[in-house]
Amino acid sequence: MTQSDLQELKRLIHQLSDLGAAEALMSWDQETQMPPEAARVRGLQMASLAGLSHQMFTSARLGELLSNAAAETDQDAALLRVVRRDHGKATRLPIEFVEERSRAENEAHHAWVAARQNNDFASFAPYLEKMFELARRYADYQGYDDHPYDALLDDYEPGMKTAHVKAIFADLRDRTLPLLRRIAAAPDATDYSVLTRSFPAEAQRSFAAQVAQDAFGLLPAFSRLDVSAHPFQTNFSRDDLRITTRFDEHYFPMSLFGTWHESGHAMYEHGVSAALERTPLSRGASLGVHESQSRMFENLLGRSRPFWQRYFPAFAQAAPTVAQGQDAESLYRAVNRVRPDLIRVEADEVTYNFHIMLRFELELALLEGSLKVADLPEAWNARMQEFLGVTPPNDAEGVLQDIHWSAGLVGYFPTYTLGNLLSVQLLDAARQDAEIAAEVERAEYGKLRAWLVQNVHQYGRSRTPAEITEAATGKPLSADAYVAYLYAKYEDIYGLK
Repeated sequence: MTQSDLQELKRLIHQLSDLGAAEALMSWDQETQMPPEAARVRGLQMASLAGLSHQMFTSARLGELLSNAAAETDQDAALLRVVRRDHGKATRLPIEFVEERSRAENEAHHAWVAARQNNDFASFAPYLEKMFELARRYADYQGYDDHPYDALLDDYEPGMKTAHVKAIFADLRDRTLPLLRRIAAAPDATDYSVLTRSFPAEAQRSFAAQVAQDAFGLLPAFSRLDVSAHPFQTNFSRDDLRITTRFDEHYFPMSLFGTWHESGHAMYEHGVSAALERTPLSRGASLGVHESQSRMFENLLGRSRPFWQRYFPAFAQAAPTVAQGQDAESLYRAVNRVRPDLIRVEADEVTYNFHIMLRFELELALLEGSLKVADLPEAWNARMQEFLGVTPPNDAEGVLQDIHWSAGLVGYFPTYTLGNLLSVQLLDAARQDAEIAAEVERAEYGKLRAWLVQNVHQYGRSRTPAEITEAATGKPLSADAYVAYLYAKYEDIYGLK
């Protein structure tokens, strides 16, 4: 491969990155700023960009350049590895399948919205059957060695295998279910009514944004905070980060922890090396690694005792009505309430992973054909009762609560729990440095953020999730650190020792 060939390949890759950024900007605008009547044409505009990107990425010329490529540097080698991986996945799919799946996802989304509003699973069932049929066909196109789920999981967590997820989840369930049972039988740790006291939205926004800046490093110079129906993070470069949140004036944890969660995602993207910009390497290594950063900021730091000891005075100034009669300790206990609940996105640290395990098991059964879509609500409710001791009163609060399956995102759910596990494993490794440990105990995170950039963020996709995990923590991913964290924290809060 000549130098000119390498430069041509990089030029095409940069153009594809720019097209992706333009499409992402349109999507962000659609969720935050766009007038409602613009939706129809906006959809056509985004489809044009997506089609142009796919056409360029699967072109004969790009394939030819990849076939002849020879890396000149380690960074070139990583780039070629990732582009070849992505190109292979894209070109294994017939264009007719891509178009069919796009149409099916659009139809399924609208059917899911209506079904959830009307609590009518039966109307959604045919569309869900189609999505899992497409998922099985996708797995066949991509190929797999052991289980079709491997091909789906690999899109979100490269290199992870279904058997490994099963083993990790079984271990996590066996060790944390007894803790949940003990907590459920214990008296309340504090008065939780503080969580629903009036806290004006603008005051919530100001406090959340100030903490995101002061504690987590999310500066206005390279980021902005907006409002959307569902919080998310997106970015158009490492120095152009957008996060969103939502507000409930009578439930402040939604906006505060949502903002800090998305701040973790944003700071990961900001920490990727500038040398990787405008390439496929310039994003998180996987959804699980990404989730480890957001969960660290939201839960391990934002729900910690040192955090509330440091920020309670500022919180009391921002929300005097909420803080009346409270102190740092009572607020710390309140925001760490454990309560088995129906809704995944409102779940606490102890119960959250059971929501994920439930979805993972049902996805496997649907993909394998051992569970029929028509029987899914019954299976969902049975597992909710088994894991959490609660049964949804209707399908809208049960099997229809998540958007993922209507969007074809089969294989996505496990990454949430994998991120939870990795968050503690990484923080434990960072705290082996005495200075970092001392700062964390004072709710100061500058050295921790620098450690994360050095050991996780800077690599983007140039290292695999397994490589990042083992290099940073000295061991493969496991449930050990997370289980120890849950027991230490919640036995203390609920007086179970």
